Amino acid sequence: MDNAFDREKVVDCMFDPVTSSILAELEDGEKDCSFLAEKSSISENEVFERLSYLLEHGFIFENSANGKSVFSANAEKLTQIIENSDTFNATIEGLEKMDSYLN
Repeated sequence: MDNAFDREKVVDCMFDPVTSSILAELEDGEKDCSFLAEKSSISENEVFERLSYLLEHGFIFENSANGKSVFSANAEKLTQIIENSDTFNATIEGLEKMDSYLN
């Protein structure tokens, strides 16, 4: 796990609509990949793709249980990204960017 990460990229991941719905599912505890894929209407491979950066940098954890990939969120680390004043502006910009796509 690499501790150096691009904060803007993490914020972009968190505010992507599909990835944010996956993260919302993980707020309630660990979930297996097939469950997350079904809930998000995407393939398991796409779940891995969408979470890859967050996995690589320790924002999401992956474990194997009975041959299945199970994900859990590092809530403390994710919260620090949002609460960090340096990233607050990036978060606002991310929301504004998402709003511009929607309008």
